[in-house]
Amino acid sequence: MTTLTETWLIFQRSMRQSLRNPAWVIIGIVQPVLYLALFGPLLVPVIQNTPGFPPGDAYQVLVPALLVQLGLFGSLFVGFGLISEYRAGVIERMRVTPVSRVALLVGRALKDVVVLVVQGILLTLLALPFGLRAPFGGVVIALLLVALLALAMSSASYALALRLKSEDALAPVLNTIVLPLLLLSGILLPMTLAPTWLYDLSRVNPFVYVVDAERAIFRGDLGSVAVVGIVIMIALVVVTVAWGVRTFQRESA
Repeated sequence: MTTLTETWLIFQRSMRQSLRNPAWVIIGIVQPVLYLALFGPLLVPVIQNTPGFPPGDAYQVLVPALLVQLGLFGSLFVGFGLISEYRAGVIERMRVTPVSRVALLVGRALKDVVVLVVQGILLTLLALPFGLRAPFGGVVIALLLVALLALAMSSASYALALRLKSEDALAPVLNTIVLPLLLLSGILLPMTLAPTWLYDLSRVNPFVYVVDAERAIFRGDLGSVAVVGIVIMIALVVVTVAWGVRTFQRESA
């Protein structure tokens, strides 16, 4: 079989496992919806009275950032499921199969991409009654960027899970990584409001550019800000997928 066919088979297997409990699709967007409902109304008067916010209304600032938050939290923790498979001997049995190690990673990661995109669509639709207005083409491009984010983060999560092989080790590592990424990405409040030292520090975080790109795309602005975010996201996908494939090759050798 070709790598493409093997990837499709792994994807189907992973999707079947997810579809057995579709409630997780809804559960995964509970936190972003709470921010949408309980934080969004507070942001409206702040944007109107505070200089330094990016262009656009409150929900053009908040919703794109919530999509990035969904991609980070929804994808970085998928490695816990892989540790369970490792403990059950699934990875061990895969060592004797001729299935491409690329397919073993990408097939799983594509399932996570589909789940995150569905959650992103639901979140965007739920934001419409709150007052979100965005061009349809911009929303589509933004969701494609979220798909790239999901692919990158799930690949990194799987690689890290196979290296650590323990939930007790993976949880604190991910929490240590996610918190500074979240605070320095401008998800809740744009980093343009930060003091100079904090703004400069945020520039080393690649996800701040992704958040900025999402916000620009939601405004219909496909200029340099959007292009930089997309290029950085593609680079992250290349690095994390390569890392994930290399880890699967070592563990399945």
